[in-house]
Amino acid sequence: MAELRVEGSDLVLHLTTAEHIEGVHGDLRVPLRSVRAAEVLEDAHASVGPSAGMKVGTRLPGVVEVATIYGPRKIFAAVHRDAPRGVRILLEGASYDEWVVGCSDPEGVIGTLSLSR
Repeated sequence: MAELRVEGSDLVLHLTTAEHIEGVHGDLRVPLRSVRAAEVLEDAHASVGPSAGMKVGTRLPGVVEVATIYGPRKIFAAVHRDAPRGVRILLEGASYDEWVVGCSDPEGVIGTLSLSR
């Protein structure tokens, strides 16, 4: 499962080997100063559903979304059936407008980010 970590002055989205393949992408990194907000998503799958835009990567609705989504906003998503809740990281001045990441403890992830800023 993808994992968000603060490393020095950066926020890094570490992907598993399978997610590298599914998402046709490597790990992502942005400076912490690019993070504008973070929010808990009760249904991370819904936030990157069919209406979100064109996707490059893997998408099986409600099962897996590991993809770059091109629409009004450029989003990278890494969400799996076993972790349907997640976090949305809103970015500014980065190559993506937001990241959507499924995780079992989104409140804990956001708490870690808040402490690091």
